[in-house]
Amino acid sequence: MNGAVIWTLVAMGLVVVTVRRRSMAVGFLTAQALVLVGVALHQATSGADVVAAVVLAARAIALAALFYTLVARTRESRPVRASVAPLARAGAAVTLALVLTWLVPTIGLASRNAERGVIALVAFGMVAVAVRRATLFQIMGVVLVENGLALAALELPGVSSLAIEIGVALDLTLVVLVAAVFHERIFAEFGSGDSAALRTLRD
Repeated sequence: MNGAVIWTLVAMGLVVVTVRRRSMAVGFLTAQALVLVGVALHQATSGADVVAAVVLAARAIALAALFYTLVARTRESRPVRASVAPLARAGAAVTLALVLTWLVPTIGLASRNAERGVIALVAFGMVAVAVRRATLFQIMGVVLVENGLALAALELPGVSSLAIEIGVALDLTLVVLVAAVFHERIFAEFGSGDSAALRTLRD
C-alpha cells in the first residue's frame, strides 16, 4: 500500500480524536473506512477478496448511517466538553502511538509504514475512548481501533484476508452496536451523552 494512503488514514484518525463536532468526526471516520474499502478493491486478486471488500463497504455504510442517526436522535442542548483540550488530546494520541511503535516489535505486515499506521490508529482509538466524555466519541474510538485492525488484515503479505476482514468487521461492529444502544439509553436517562453523568449513579 502506498505510504501516502497509510498516513492519510492516520491523519483522518487524528482528526477524529481532536475534532469537537460529532457530525464532523463521523464524516472523517466514514471517509477513513471508505478509503480502506478502496484499498481492498485495488488489492483484490480473487472473488473472495472482492467479497471481503464488499463486506467492508457494507460495514462502512451501516456504521455511517448508525452514527448519523444517533447524532440526529441525541442532540445535545450544549456541547459535551472533553476533559482534555484538543491539542492535549492530539499530543497524547501521537505520544502513545510513538511509544507503542517503539515497544511493539515487527508484526509481519507488508511494510513498516503499514505497521506504524496500524499502531497509530489503535493508539488514537484508545486515547479517544480514554479522554472523551461524550459517549458517541468513545464509540467512535472503538471504530478507530477496528479500522486499524482492518488495515492490518489488508497488509498481511501472501494471505487471503477474507476471513480476517469479515471477522474484524463483524466482531467489533457488534461491540459498537451494543455501545450505541447504551449511548441512547444514557441520553434517554440523563438528557445528555456525557459519560460523566454515570458518576452520579449509586447502589
